[in-house]
Amino acid sequence: MKKIGLTLGGGGARGLCHIEFLKVLDELEIKPSIISGTSMGAIIGAMYASGMNGQEIENILQDIDFKILLKMVDFSFLSRASLIKGKKVEEFLSKHIPVKYFEDLQIPLKIVATDYWKADDVVFDSGKLLPAIRASISIPALFEPVNYNNMILIDGGVTNNLPFDIIRKECDVLIAIDVSGSKSIPDVMKAPTWFDNMMNSYEILQASIVEFQMKISKPDIYIKPQLLDVKILDFEKANMILESVDDDVAQFRKEIHEKLNLSMKIQKISKNLKNKIKDIEELGDFLKK
Repeated sequence: MKKIGLTLGGGGARGLCHIEFLKVLDELEIKPSIISGTSMGAIIGAMYASGMNGQEIENILQDIDFKILLKMVDFSFLSRASLIKGKKVEEFLSKHIPVKYFEDLQIPLKIVATDYWKADDVVFDSGKLLPAIRASISIPALFEPVNYNNMILIDGGVTNNLPFDIIRKECDVLIAIDVSGSKSIPDVMKAPTWFDNMMNSYEILQASIVEFQMKISKPDIYIKPQLLDVKILDFEKANMILESVDDDVAQFRKEIHEKLNLSMKIQKISKNLKNKIKDIEELGDFLKK
């Protein structure tokens, strides 16, 4: 079988829809050979790589309502670096991700964070899992940066929000799910709030990076749900987010069938050619004798 690579992009609450695409893989009994993820994609990627299936992940994340979100918010009033400390989020992740080290995952996983001072991406694929995830979700000004391995780490989305390039060489069929979403243009132009201004400007930069990556090398299967006007912290809209990608899920299932059938045909042709070459070589050896 061909090696399947799976990339799950960042996008806050929009990343909940990753679950629907994982459920398709479960349904088709397709297990990725390697996964990469950033931010929300890192969280869901870690859960999936630990052995949980799509439905199990949905059962955990779909129950995140406004009350649970409030419990996970530990304001950092004395910090100049961020609004939220992030310790409560760490506790939530530690409770729901059953694996503590990359080496114990059932599927190899690569998580992207950003080294603030070197202004470069950092790829984690070994050692402790939780610090890598916590670093990858550290949205600038929202979450405190993570001090880990002599680095000050922030959100991986700053440098690589859809990190399919880091696993390109390790798979035959590469799937990338882009949950950056889209925004409608209002009839009446008005200035955004300071938070929307910060988040939307950040997401414009992320989109530019992905666009540049796509010019260099495209995934074999690229899915980008519309996710119209879903904001990064809209976790209370979980049901709507999951239901909104039905058409994208259908397209994903179709492309999976097409790509894997093609891969199997190529594999069969290659095998037949190898057998014929072997027969010719054996005939040559016989004639030499």
